[in-house]
Amino acid sequence: MIKKTSARLVYLILSGGNTLADTIMFTVNMVYFVEIIGLSPLQLVLVGTVLEGAILLFEIPTGVLADTIGRKVSIVTGWFIMAGGFLLVGIVPELWAVFIGQVLWGLGYTFTSGATEAWLADEIGEDLVGKINIESGQINRILGLIGSAISVAIASVALNLPIVIGGLMYLFLAVFLLFTMPETQFTPRYKSSKSLETPFQSFIQTFQEGVKAVGKSPILLALLLVELFIGAASEGYDRLSSAHLLKNFQIPPIGALQPVVWFGILNITGSLASFSTTAMFRKKLEVISQSYQLAARYLVLLHSLGIAMVVMLALTGNFYAAIAAILVKGVMGALIFPLYNAWLVQNILPTTRATVISIVGQANAFGQVVGGPGIGAVGNRSLRLAILLTALLSIPALPLYTSAQKKQTVFSPESTR
Repeated sequence: MIKKTSARLVYLILSGGNTLADTIMFTVNMVYFVEIIGLSPLQLVLVGTVLEGAILLFEIPTGVLADTIGRKVSIVTGWFIMAGGFLLVGIVPELWAVFIGQVLWGLGYTFTSGATEAWLADEIGEDLVGKINIESGQINRILGLIGSAISVAIASVALNLPIVIGGLMYLFLAVFLLFTMPETQFTPRYKSSKSLETPFQSFIQTFQEGVKAVGKSPILLALLLVELFIGAASEGYDRLSSAHLLKNFQIPPIGALQPVVWFGILNITGSLASFSTTAMFRKKLEVISQSYQLAARYLVLLHSLGIAMVVMLALTGNFYAAIAAILVKGVMGALIFPLYNAWLVQNILPTTRATVISIVGQANAFGQVVGGPGIGAVGNRSLRLAILLTALLSIPALPLYTSAQKKQTVFSPESTR
């Protein structure tokens, strides 16, 4: 029991610290990129492309490292690397520093991706993971609101301060994990396995099974294409919406406060709106997620509303209408997330579930890498046109959802009973 309590506390501190640091940094990081470093729309998108490219490149080898040598070694290494990347970006306001920082962030993230979840399940047991995730989620929502307020306050002094402080928090978490993170249930494969098969060969076999599962399922192929288009669209929207507000609107003053305060207000309001909406419709979402076809219909509806909000953001000349569009788009995303995850899981056999989810996620990252630069290039000429293009790139996902809805699921909970 002591072991499980220790792992639980370490995870809650890690998750909460991560949320607080991320909110402090990312509430105003795009403002820092535009106002201080002077990145163009294309450069803003390329920053994200470099990040996703690093994740695509390093995801597999770092995953093998975590399964071969140890989850703690992998996780601690990742946090040190990410801390270095963020500190570089915050201290050196140059384009080259931003690109190197993104590579370090992507590399460090892959060391922690999957390894953290695997470590937690090993230490506390799979049956308690869901409970702790819910507990951490509740704590993180509060910390996210606090982080937004802190971010705006220190950004009013200097726009690079939130990133520097966030990087220092990452460094603190790395040191904290190094000295407190328990790892009592993991045995390196080279010490435990009597098989002649190497860990990498085992990984390749599992990966091949996942690829075959996707190839044999029209539904999963459709989801792969959905993620490809959504990834290409999201990269442009995520990177350019803040620049659009800064460049194409007259931001109303709030007394003597800096314009950056608006981004804190937007982030806090968006968090509250998403939280209250999902809480209000929680029971209905649970019912919808149990029905494969009903979930598909609601996904089409919610994605359609999200696309409409992006079009509104691109075309409106009114600042408050633009803010409303961003907020509603965020709420749609919060409603889509649980439905999509449940819908995806219903279509994957348990034996290859983690691998297939990883493949689908990689399709999203690939879409960002491929589609992002083109949208950024358009943004150099017109931010409105670039954001409108992200809406158009999202439209093919709608018929793909409709098509997948008509097909039979490859897996359902009943099939294992």
